[in-house]
Amino acid sequence: MSGASPSYISVIQKPIHLKLKHPKSLPPCKLLLPSPRRAGRYFLPLFAFFAFINISQVLLPPLACTKYLHRLGPRSHAPPLGEFWTWARSGVPRVRPCIQFSDSYRNSSEGKVKKYMMAVVSGGLNQQRQQIIDAVIVARILRAVLIVPVLQVNQIWGDESEFGDIFDVGHFKKTLKDDVAVVSSLPATHLMRRRVRAPAMPFNAGEEWVRHNYVHKLSRDSILLLKAFDSRLANNLTSDLQKLRCKVAFEALKFQPWIHELADRFVKRMSEEGPYMALHLRLEKDVWVRTGCSSGLGKKADLVIADERASKPQFLTSRTKLTAQERYHAGLCPLNAKEISRMLKGLGASKNTRIYWAGGEPFGGQKALEPLKSQFPQLFNKWNLARPGELDSLQQKPSVLAALDYEVCLKSQFFMASHGGNMASSLQGHRTYMGYGKHIRPNKKLLVHLFLNRTLSDGEIRKKIMEIHTESSDSTSSLYINQNRDVVAFPIPHCMCLKEA
Repeated sequence: MSGASPSYISVIQKPIHLKLKHPKSLPPCKLLLPSPRRAGRYFLPLFAFFAFINISQVLLPPLACTKYLHRLGPRSHAPPLGEFWTWARSGVPRVRPCIQFSDSYRNSSEGKVKKYMMAVVSGGLNQQRQQIIDAVIVARILRAVLIVPVLQVNQIWGDESEFGDIFDVGHFKKTLKDDVAVVSSLPATHLMRRRVRAPAMPFNAGEEWVRHNYVHKLSRDSILLLKAFDSRLANNLTSDLQKLRCKVAFEALKFQPWIHELADRFVKRMSEEGPYMALHLRLEKDVWVRTGCSSGLGKKADLVIADERASKPQFLTSRTKLTAQERYHAGLCPLNAKEISRMLKGLGASKNTRIYWAGGEPFGGQKALEPLKSQFPQLFNKWNLARPGELDSLQQKPSVLAALDYEVCLKSQFFMASHGGNMASSLQGHRTYMGYGKHIRPNKKLLVHLFLNRTLSDGEIRKKIMEIHTESSDSTSSLYINQNRDVVAFPIPHCMCLKEA
Protein backbone atom coordinates (compact mmCIF):
# COMPACT_ATOMS: atom_id res chain seq x y z
CA MET A 1 0.00 0.00 0.00
CA SER A 2 3.00 2.29 0.00
CA GLY A 3 2.42 5.29 -2.27
CA ALA A 4 -1.32 4.66 -2.45
CA SER A 5 -3.92 7.09 -1.02
CA PRO A 6 -6.69 5.53 1.07
CA SER A 7 -10.29 5.99 -0.12
CA TYR A 8 -13.23 6.87 2.16
CA ILE A 9 -16.99 6.67 1.91
CA SER A 10 -19.69 7.72 4.35
CA VAL A 11 -20.08 5.31 7.25
CA ILE A 12 -23.33 5.14 9.15
CA GLN A 13 -22.86 2.35 11.67
CA LYS A 14 -20.34 -0.46 11.25
CA PRO A 15 -16.97 -0.30 9.47
CA ILE A 16 -17.13 -1.62 5.93
CA HIS A 17 -14.39 -3.73 4.33
CA LEU A 18 -13.72 -3.10 0.65
CA LYS A 19 -11.28 -4.56 -1.83
CA LEU A 20 -9.59 -1.79 -3.82
CA LYS A 21 -7.20 -2.32 -6.68
CA HIS A 22 -4.18 -0.04 -6.92
CA PRO A 23 -3.47 1.43 -10.37
CA LYS A 24 -0.13 -0.44 -10.43
CA SER A 25 -1.82 -3.85 -10.11
CA LEU A 26 -1.11 -4.28 -6.48
CA PRO A 27 -2.37 -7.51 -4.98
CA PRO A 28 -5.82 -7.32 -3.49
CA CYS A 29 -5.99 -6.35 0.12
CA LYS A 30 -8.54 -5.61 2.75
CA LEU A 31 -9.03 -1.98 3.67
CA LEU A 32 -10.59 -1.08 6.99
CA LEU A 33 -12.18 2.40 6.81
CA PRO A 34 -11.72 4.68 9.79
CA SER A 35 -14.33 5.09 12.46
CA PRO A 36 -17.18 7.64 12.01
CA ARG A 37 -15.56 10.03 14.49
CA ARG A 38 -12.30 10.04 12.56
CA ALA A 39 -14.04 10.24 9.22
CA GLY A 40 -15.94 13.32 10.34
CA ARG A 41 -12.73 15.32 10.31
CA TYR A 42 -12.63 14.83 6.57
CA PHE A 43 -16.31 14.74 5.68
CA LEU A 44 -17.58 17.82 7.53
CA PRO A 45 -15.56 20.39 5.51
CA LEU A 46 -16.50 18.57 2.30
CA PHE A 47 -20.15 18.49 3.29
CA ALA A 48 -20.10 22.23 4.07
CA PHE A 49 -18.57 22.97 0.67
CA PHE A 50 -21.27 21.08 -1.27
CA ALA A 51 -24.03 22.54 0.89
CA PHE A 52 -22.82 26.06 0.03
CA ILE A 53 -22.92 25.21 -3.69
CA ASN A 54 -26.50 23.90 -3.46
CA ILE A 55 -27.73 26.96 -1.50
CA SER A 56 -26.12 29.34 -3.97
CA GLN A 57 -27.93 27.60 -6.82
CA VAL A 58 -31.24 28.28 -5.07
CA LEU A 59 -30.50 31.91 -4.28
CA LEU A 60 -28.75 32.87 -7.49
CA PRO A 61 -30.24 32.13 -10.94
CA PRO A 62 -28.18 30.36 -13.55
CA LEU A 63 -26.07 32.67 -15.65
CA ALA A 64 -28.01 31.69 -18.76
CA CYS A 65 -31.21 33.10 -17.21
CA THR A 66 -29.91 36.46 -16.03
CA LYS A 67 -30.43 38.14 -19.40
CA TYR A 68 -34.21 37.57 -19.02
CA LEU A 69 -34.52 38.99 -15.49
CA HIS A 70 -35.32 42.49 -16.72
CA ARG A 71 -38.62 41.17 -18.05
CA LEU A 72 -39.77 40.21 -14.57
CA GLY A 73 -39.68 43.71 -13.08
CA PRO A 74 -37.43 46.68 -12.23
CA ARG A 75 -33.72 46.12 -12.31
CA SER A 76 -32.31 44.85 -9.02
CA HIS A 77 -29.46 47.35 -9.07
CA ALA A 78 -31.45 50.51 -9.79
CA PRO A 79 -29.47 53.74 -9.50
CA PRO A 80 -30.23 56.06 -6.57
CA LEU A 81 -33.19 58.36 -7.13
CA GLY A 82 -31.13 61.55 -6.98
CA GLU A 83 -31.92 65.05 -5.77
CA PHE A 84 -34.85 65.64 -8.13
CA TRP A 85 -36.91 62.69 -6.90
CA THR A 86 -35.94 63.35 -3.31
CA TRP A 87 -37.29 66.88 -3.73
CA ALA A 88 -40.34 65.69 -5.70
CA ARG A 89 -41.32 63.40 -2.84
CA SER A 90 -40.89 66.05 -0.16
CA GLY A 91 -43.35 68.68 1.01
CA VAL A 92 -46.46 66.63 0.24
CA PRO A 93 -49.11 67.64 2.81
CA ARG A 94 -49.86 65.10 5.53
CA VAL A 95 -53.59 65.03 4.98
CA ARG A 96 -56.30 62.43 4.42
CA PRO A 97 -59.81 62.48 2.92
CA CYS A 98 -62.51 63.17 5.51
CA ILE A 99 -65.87 63.89 3.91
CA GLN A 100 -68.24 64.09 6.87
CA PHE A 101 -71.62 65.64 6.16
CA SER A 102 -73.63 67.49 8.78
CA ASP A 103 -76.64 65.93 10.49
CA SER A 104 -79.01 68.31 8.72
CA TYR A 105 -77.58 67.23 5.34
CA ARG A 106 -77.86 63.52 6.09
CA ASN A 107 -81.36 63.77 7.52
CA SER A 108 -82.85 65.72 4.63
CA SER A 109 -84.66 63.71 1.97
CA GLU A 110 -86.04 64.25 -1.51
CA GLY A 111 -89.62 65.40 -1.97
CA LYS A 112 -92.59 63.05 -1.97
CA VAL A 113 -93.26 63.81 -5.65
CA LYS A 114 -90.34 62.88 -7.87
CA LYS A 115 -89.21 65.75 -10.06
CA TYR A 116 -86.67 65.12 -12.78
CA MET A 117 -83.74 67.15 -14.05
CA MET A 118 -81.68 66.64 -17.22
CA ALA A 119 -78.26 68.19 -17.80
CA VAL A 120 -76.47 68.56 -21.13
CA VAL A 121 -72.71 69.00 -20.67
CA SER A 122 -70.41 70.37 -23.36
CA GLY A 123 -66.73 70.75 -24.23
CA GLY A 124 -63.87 68.31 -23.83
CA LEU A 125 -63.77 65.50 -21.29
CA ASN A 126 -62.43 67.53 -18.37
CA GLN A 127 -64.78 70.42 -19.06
CA GLN A 128 -67.64 67.91 -19.05
CA ARG A 129 -66.44 66.47 -15.72
CA GLN A 130 -66.72 69.88 -14.09
CA GLN A 131 -70.26 70.34 -15.40
CA ILE A 132 -71.32 66.87 -14.24
CA ILE A 133 -70.13 67.77 -10.74
CA ASP A 134 -72.14 71.00 -10.78
CA ALA A 135 -75.21 69.21 -12.20
CA VAL A 136 -75.19 66.91 -9.16
CA ILE A 137 -74.94 69.96 -6.87
CA VAL A 138 -77.91 71.65 -8.57
CA ALA A 139 -79.96 68.43 -8.33
CA ARG A 140 -79.14 68.23 -4.61
CA ILE A 141 -80.19 71.86 -4.02
CA LEU A 142 -83.49 71.26 -5.84
CA ARG A 143 -84.08 67.77 -4.38
CA ALA A 144 -84.52 66.57 -7.94
CA VAL A 145 -83.89 63.18 -9.51
CA LEU A 146 -80.92 63.51 -11.89
CA ILE A 147 -81.03 61.71 -15.21
CA VAL A 148 -77.55 60.52 -16.24
CA PRO A 149 -76.04 63.61 -17.95
CA VAL A 150 -75.98 63.85 -21.73
CA LEU A 151 -72.56 64.46 -23.30
CA GLN A 152 -72.99 66.94 -26.13
CA VAL A 153 -71.07 66.09 -29.29
CA ASN A 154 -68.05 68.39 -29.40
CA GLN A 155 -67.81 70.35 -32.65
CA ILE A 156 -64.00 70.42 -32.50
CA TRP A 157 -63.34 66.80 -31.51
CA GLY A 158 -66.39 65.15 -33.07
CA ASP A 159 -66.56 62.53 -30.31
CA GLU A 160 -70.00 60.89 -30.02
CA SER A 161 -69.23 58.99 -26.80
CA GLU A 162 -72.02 58.81 -24.24
CA PHE A 163 -71.73 58.98 -20.45
CA GLY A 164 -71.74 55.19 -20.12
CA ASP A 165 -69.01 54.78 -22.75
CA ILE A 166 -66.55 56.65 -20.52
CA PHE A 167 -67.82 56.55 -16.93
CA ASP A 168 -68.98 53.65 -14.78
CA VAL A 169 -72.73 54.41 -14.51
CA GLY A 170 -73.43 51.77 -11.85
CA HIS A 171 -70.65 53.08 -9.62
CA PHE A 172 -71.84 56.66 -10.14
CA LYS A 173 -75.38 55.82 -8.99
CA LYS A 174 -74.28 53.68 -6.06
CA THR A 175 -71.78 56.22 -4.71
CA LEU A 176 -74.35 59.05 -4.77
CA LYS A 177 -77.39 57.08 -3.57
CA ASP A 178 -77.44 58.91 -0.21
CA ASP A 179 -76.99 62.34 -1.84
CA VAL A 180 -78.87 62.47 -5.15
CA ALA A 181 -81.11 59.92 -6.85
CA VAL A 182 -79.67 59.15 -10.29
CA VAL A 183 -81.51 57.25 -13.03
CA SER A 184 -80.30 56.17 -16.45
CA SER A 185 -83.42 57.37 -18.27
CA LEU A 186 -86.85 58.83 -17.71
CA PRO A 187 -89.56 56.41 -16.58
CA ALA A 188 -92.21 55.56 -19.16
CA THR A 189 -94.70 57.82 -17.37
CA HIS A 190 -92.51 60.87 -18.10
CA LEU A 191 -91.37 60.22 -21.65
CA MET A 192 -93.91 62.62 -23.14
CA ARG A 193 -93.57 65.28 -20.46
CA ARG A 194 -92.57 68.79 -21.46
CA ARG A 195 -88.89 69.79 -21.20
CA VAL A 196 -88.55 73.19 -19.55
CA ARG A 197 -85.30 75.01 -20.33
CA ALA A 198 -83.74 76.40 -17.16
CA PRO A 199 -82.92 80.13 -17.18
CA ALA A 200 -79.31 80.89 -18.09
CA MET A 201 -77.13 80.67 -15.01
CA PRO A 202 -74.96 83.76 -14.37
CA PHE A 203 -71.37 83.52 -13.21
CA ASN A 204 -70.91 82.96 -9.49
CA ALA A 205 -74.51 81.78 -8.99
CA GLY A 206 -75.12 80.69 -5.41
CA GLU A 207 -77.48 78.27 -3.71
CA GLU A 208 -80.21 80.88 -3.23
CA TRP A 209 -80.09 81.92 -6.89
CA VAL A 210 -80.56 78.31 -7.97
CA ARG A 211 -83.56 77.84 -5.66
CA HIS A 212 -85.18 81.14 -6.59
CA ASN A 213 -84.88 80.60 -10.36
CA TYR A 214 -85.27 76.83 -10.76
CA VAL A 215 -87.61 75.45 -8.08
CA HIS A 216 -90.76 76.81 -9.70
CA LYS A 217 -89.69 75.28 -13.03
CA LEU A 218 -89.79 71.81 -11.53
CA SER A 219 -93.17 70.13 -11.48
CA ARG A 220 -94.73 66.71 -11.84
CA ASP A 221 -95.70 67.65 -15.38
CA SER A 222 -92.32 68.78 -16.70
CA ILE A 223 -88.59 68.00 -16.74
CA LEU A 224 -86.06 70.73 -16.01
CA LEU A 225 -83.40 70.95 -18.74
CA LEU A 226 -80.07 72.48 -17.68
CA LYS A 227 -77.63 73.66 -20.37
CA ALA A 228 -74.75 76.12 -20.78
CA PHE A 229 -73.74 76.24 -17.11
CA ASP A 230 -69.97 75.68 -17.45
CA SER A 231 -68.08 77.39 -14.58
CA ARG A 232 -71.21 79.30 -13.52
CA LEU A 233 -71.88 77.84 -10.07
CA ALA A 234 -70.17 79.73 -7.23
CA ASN A 235 -67.14 78.29 -5.44
CA ASN A 236 -68.19 79.47 -1.98
CA LEU A 237 -71.15 77.17 -1.39
CA THR A 238 -72.02 75.65 1.99
CA SER A 239 -69.53 73.22 3.50
CA ASP A 240 -71.81 70.23 2.80
CA LEU A 241 -72.12 71.12 -0.88
CA GLN A 242 -68.37 71.61 -1.15
CA LYS A 243 -67.89 68.14 0.29
CA LEU A 244 -70.41 66.77 -2.19
CA ARG A 245 -68.34 68.29 -4.99
CA CYS A 246 -65.33 66.34 -3.75
CA LYS A 247 -67.38 63.16 -3.46
CA VAL A 248 -68.56 63.44 -7.06
CA ALA A 249 -65.16 64.42 -8.46
CA PHE A 250 -62.92 61.97 -6.60
CA GLU A 251 -65.20 59.06 -5.70
CA ALA A 252 -68.29 58.88 -7.94
CA LEU A 253 -66.80 59.74 -11.34
CA LYS A 254 -64.81 56.62 -12.18
CA PHE A 255 -63.88 55.66 -15.71
CA GLN A 256 -65.05 52.39 -17.21
CA PRO A 257 -63.05 49.38 -15.86
CA TRP A 258 -61.54 48.66 -19.30
CA ILE A 259 -60.20 52.24 -19.46
CA HIS A 260 -58.60 51.79 -16.02
CA GLU A 261 -57.10 48.49 -17.14
CA LEU A 262 -55.54 50.00 -20.27
CA ALA A 263 -54.25 53.02 -18.32
CA ASP A 264 -52.71 50.73 -15.69
CA ARG A 265 -50.77 48.96 -18.44
CA PHE A 266 -49.28 52.30 -19.47
CA VAL A 267 -48.51 53.16 -15.84
CA LYS A 268 -46.70 49.83 -15.45
CA ARG A 269 -44.64 50.44 -18.58
CA MET A 270 -43.71 53.92 -17.41
CA SER A 271 -42.71 52.56 -13.99
CA GLU A 272 -40.48 49.73 -15.22
CA GLU A 273 -37.28 51.64 -14.48
CA GLY A 274 -38.42 53.60 -11.44
CA PRO A 275 -40.59 56.69 -10.84
CA TYR A 276 -41.89 58.84 -13.66
CA MET A 277 -43.28 62.35 -13.93
CA ALA A 278 -46.21 63.55 -16.03
CA LEU A 279 -46.56 66.72 -18.08
CA HIS A 280 -49.77 68.13 -19.48
CA LEU A 281 -48.57 69.96 -22.57
CA ARG A 282 -50.86 72.65 -23.95
CA LEU A 283 -49.20 73.07 -27.35
CA GLU A 284 -52.13 72.39 -29.68
CA LYS A 285 -53.05 74.88 -32.39
CA ASP A 286 -56.38 75.84 -30.82
CA VAL A 287 -54.60 76.62 -27.52
CA TRP A 288 -52.34 79.19 -29.20
CA VAL A 289 -55.36 80.65 -30.99
CA ARG A 290 -57.47 80.90 -27.84
CA THR A 291 -54.74 82.30 -25.59
CA GLY A 292 -53.63 84.95 -28.10
CA CYS A 293 -49.99 83.90 -27.64
CA SER A 294 -47.04 83.12 -29.91
CA SER A 295 -45.93 79.50 -30.16
CA GLY A 296 -42.22 80.29 -30.30
CA LEU A 297 -41.85 78.41 -33.58
CA GLY A 298 -40.96 81.42 -35.72
CA LYS A 299 -42.65 84.13 -37.76
CA LYS A 300 -44.26 81.77 -40.25
CA ALA A 301 -45.98 79.83 -37.46
CA ASP A 302 -47.06 83.07 -35.79
CA LEU A 303 -48.72 84.21 -39.02
CA VAL A 304 -50.69 80.97 -39.24
CA ILE A 305 -51.99 81.46 -35.69
CA ALA A 306 -52.74 85.15 -36.31
CA ASP A 307 -54.77 84.35 -39.43
CA GLU A 308 -56.74 81.65 -37.60
CA ARG A 309 -57.44 84.02 -34.73
CA ALA A 310 -58.56 86.80 -37.08
CA SER A 311 -61.00 84.46 -38.81
CA LYS A 312 -62.45 83.27 -35.47
CA PRO A 313 -62.25 86.20 -33.05
CA GLN A 314 -64.72 84.52 -30.70
CA PHE A 315 -62.03 81.96 -29.86
CA LEU A 316 -59.89 84.51 -28.04
CA THR A 317 -61.02 83.86 -24.49
CA SER A 318 -59.89 86.88 -22.44
CA ARG A 319 -58.14 90.26 -22.41
CA THR A 320 -58.64 90.76 -26.11
CA LYS A 321 -56.81 94.10 -26.22
CA LEU A 322 -53.44 92.69 -25.12
CA THR A 323 -50.80 91.88 -27.72
CA ALA A 324 -49.10 88.50 -27.77
CA GLN A 325 -45.97 90.07 -26.27
CA GLU A 326 -47.95 91.71 -23.45
CA ARG A 327 -49.66 88.43 -22.69
CA TYR A 328 -46.31 86.67 -22.53
CA HIS A 329 -44.85 89.21 -20.09
CA ALA A 330 -47.98 88.95 -17.93
CA GLY A 331 -47.51 85.18 -17.60
CA LEU A 332 -50.72 84.40 -19.50
CA CYS A 333 -49.19 82.11 -22.14
CA PRO A 334 -48.52 78.36 -22.06
CA LEU A 335 -44.91 77.36 -21.54
CA ASN A 336 -43.42 76.00 -24.77
CA ALA A 337 -41.12 72.98 -24.94
CA LYS A 338 -37.92 75.00 -24.53
CA GLU A 339 -39.25 76.81 -21.45
CA ILE A 340 -40.47 73.54 -19.90
CA SER A 341 -37.03 72.03 -20.48
CA ARG A 342 -35.35 74.97 -18.73
CA MET A 343 -37.77 74.76 -15.84
CA LEU A 344 -37.26 71.01 -15.35
CA LYS A 345 -33.50 71.51 -15.32
CA GLY A 346 -33.98 74.21 -12.72
CA LEU A 347 -35.94 71.76 -10.59
CA GLY A 348 -33.05 69.30 -10.82
CA ALA A 349 -34.45 66.77 -13.29
CA SER A 350 -31.71 64.70 -14.92
CA LYS A 351 -31.45 63.65 -18.56
CA ASN A 352 -32.63 60.16 -17.54
CA THR A 353 -35.90 61.37 -16.01
CA ARG A 354 -38.80 59.40 -17.46
CA ILE A 355 -41.58 61.74 -18.59
CA TYR A 356 -45.11 60.96 -19.74
CA TRP A 357 -46.66 63.82 -21.67
CA ALA A 358 -50.41 64.18 -22.10
CA GLY A 359 -52.18 66.32 -24.66
CA GLY A 360 -53.12 66.56 -28.30
CA GLU A 361 -50.89 66.88 -31.36
CA PRO A 362 -48.62 69.92 -30.86
CA PHE A 363 -48.84 72.75 -33.39
CA GLY A 364 -45.68 72.28 -35.44
CA GLY A 365 -45.53 68.51 -34.87
CA GLN A 366 -42.35 66.93 -33.58
CA LYS A 367 -40.43 70.16 -34.19
CA ALA A 368 -42.40 71.74 -31.34
CA LEU A 369 -41.28 68.95 -28.97
CA GLU A 370 -37.64 68.83 -30.05
CA PRO A 371 -36.26 71.31 -27.44
CA LEU A 372 -37.75 69.10 -24.71
CA LYS A 373 -36.91 65.72 -26.25
CA SER A 374 -33.28 66.69 -26.91
CA GLN A 375 -32.76 67.35 -23.19
CA PHE A 376 -35.04 64.60 -21.88
CA PRO A 377 -34.93 61.72 -24.37
CA GLN A 378 -37.07 59.41 -22.21
CA LEU A 379 -40.21 61.26 -23.28
CA PHE A 380 -43.30 59.12 -23.86
CA ASN A 381 -46.99 59.49 -24.59
CA LYS A 382 -49.85 57.03 -25.07
CA TRP A 383 -49.03 56.44 -28.73
CA ASN A 384 -45.44 55.30 -28.28
CA LEU A 385 -46.25 53.33 -25.13
CA ALA A 386 -49.03 51.36 -26.82
CA ARG A 387 -48.43 47.92 -28.30
CA PRO A 388 -49.41 47.36 -31.96
CA GLY A 389 -53.19 47.56 -32.32
CA GLU A 390 -53.77 48.58 -28.68
CA LEU A 391 -55.24 51.99 -29.53
CA ASP A 392 -56.53 51.33 -33.05
CA SER A 393 -60.19 51.29 -32.03
CA LEU A 394 -59.80 54.61 -30.16
CA GLN A 395 -58.49 56.76 -33.00
CA GLN A 396 -61.80 58.63 -33.24
CA LYS A 397 -62.48 58.64 -29.49
CA PRO A 398 -60.64 61.70 -28.13
CA SER A 399 -62.63 61.65 -24.89
CA VAL A 400 -61.46 58.10 -24.14
CA LEU A 401 -57.89 59.05 -25.06
CA ALA A 402 -58.16 62.02 -22.70
CA ALA A 403 -59.35 59.63 -19.97
CA LEU A 404 -56.22 57.51 -20.52
CA ASP A 405 -54.03 60.60 -20.22
CA TYR A 406 -55.85 61.60 -17.04
CA GLU A 407 -55.26 58.24 -15.34
CA VAL A 408 -51.56 57.98 -16.26
CA CYS A 409 -50.97 61.56 -15.06
CA LEU A 410 -52.98 60.92 -11.88
CA LYS A 411 -50.76 58.00 -10.85
CA SER A 412 -47.41 59.65 -11.65
CA GLN A 413 -44.99 60.53 -8.86
CA PHE A 414 -44.83 64.18 -9.97
CA PHE A 415 -47.14 66.26 -12.14
CA MET A 416 -46.88 69.61 -13.89
CA ALA A 417 -48.95 71.40 -16.53
CA SER A 418 -47.58 73.89 -19.04
CA HIS A 419 -50.77 75.95 -18.71
CA GLY A 420 -53.92 76.02 -16.61
CA GLY A 421 -57.22 74.45 -17.57
CA ASN A 422 -59.79 71.93 -16.40
CA MET A 423 -57.52 68.90 -16.60
CA ALA A 424 -54.71 70.55 -14.64
CA SER A 425 -57.13 71.73 -11.95
CA SER A 426 -58.87 68.36 -11.66
CA LEU A 427 -55.60 66.46 -11.46
CA GLN A 428 -54.19 68.86 -8.90
CA GLY A 429 -57.09 68.25 -6.52
CA HIS A 430 -57.45 64.55 -7.32
CA ARG A 431 -53.75 63.84 -6.67
CA THR A 432 -53.94 65.74 -3.38
CA TYR A 433 -57.05 63.80 -2.36
CA MET A 434 -55.50 60.43 -3.24
CA GLY A 435 -52.08 61.27 -1.79
CA TYR A 436 -50.32 60.52 -5.07
CA GLY A 437 -47.51 63.05 -4.76
CA LYS A 438 -46.38 66.54 -5.56
CA HIS A 439 -47.58 68.75 -8.36
CA ILE A 440 -46.27 72.10 -9.52
CA ARG A 441 -48.17 75.08 -10.87
CA PRO A 442 -45.48 76.97 -12.82
CA ASN A 443 -45.22 80.62 -11.83
CA LYS A 444 -45.13 81.73 -15.44
CA LYS A 445 -44.87 85.43 -14.77
CA LEU A 446 -41.71 85.05 -12.67
CA LEU A 447 -40.31 82.44 -15.06
CA VAL A 448 -40.65 84.80 -18.03
CA HIS A 449 -38.74 87.50 -16.17
CA LEU A 450 -36.00 84.99 -15.33
CA PHE A 451 -35.72 83.75 -18.92
CA LEU A 452 -35.47 87.33 -20.23
CA ASN A 453 -32.84 88.37 -17.67
CA ARG A 454 -29.50 88.37 -19.52
CA THR A 455 -27.46 89.21 -16.41
CA LEU A 456 -28.08 85.89 -14.66
CA SER A 457 -25.99 82.79 -15.28
CA ASP A 458 -27.64 79.44 -15.98
CA GLY A 459 -26.75 78.33 -12.48
CA GLU A 460 -28.39 81.38 -10.92
CA ILE A 461 -31.53 80.89 -13.02
CA ARG A 462 -31.79 77.26 -11.94
CA LYS A 463 -31.39 78.22 -8.29
CA LYS A 464 -34.16 80.81 -8.54
CA ILE A 465 -36.47 78.38 -10.37
CA MET A 466 -36.10 75.99 -7.45
CA GLU A 467 -36.72 78.76 -4.92
CA ILE A 468 -39.89 79.87 -6.70
CA HIS A 469 -41.39 76.38 -6.82
CA THR A 470 -40.19 74.87 -3.55
CA GLU A 471 -43.54 75.25 -1.81
CA SER A 472 -46.20 72.97 -3.29
CA SER A 473 -49.35 74.88 -4.09
CA ASP A 474 -51.42 72.45 -2.04
CA SER A 475 -49.36 72.69 1.14
CA THR A 476 -50.99 72.40 4.53
CA SER A 477 -51.14 76.19 4.77
CA SER A 478 -54.25 75.81 2.59
CA LEU A 479 -55.97 74.47 5.69
CA TYR A 480 -56.18 77.99 7.01
CA ILE A 481 -56.37 80.41 4.09
CA ASN A 482 -58.44 81.17 1.02
CA GLN A 483 -61.19 78.63 1.61
CA ASN A 484 -63.32 80.00 -1.24
CA ARG A 485 -61.15 78.58 -3.98
CA ASP A 486 -62.37 75.86 -6.34
CA VAL A 487 -62.67 72.86 -4.04
CA VAL A 488 -62.05 70.41 -6.91
CA ALA A 489 -58.60 71.93 -7.38
CA PHE A 490 -58.04 72.63 -3.68
CA PRO A 491 -59.80 69.96 -1.58
CA ILE A 492 -58.07 71.24 1.55
CA PRO A 493 -59.68 72.17 4.00
CA HIS A 494 -63.28 71.24 3.10
CA CYS A 495 -62.66 67.61 2.17
CA MET A 496 -59.42 66.72 3.93
CA CYS A 497 -58.03 66.61 7.47
CA LEU A 498 -54.54 66.51 8.92
CA LYS A 499 -53.15 63.02 9.44
CA GLU A 500 -52.44 62.05 13.00
CA ALA A 501 -48.75 61.86 13.81
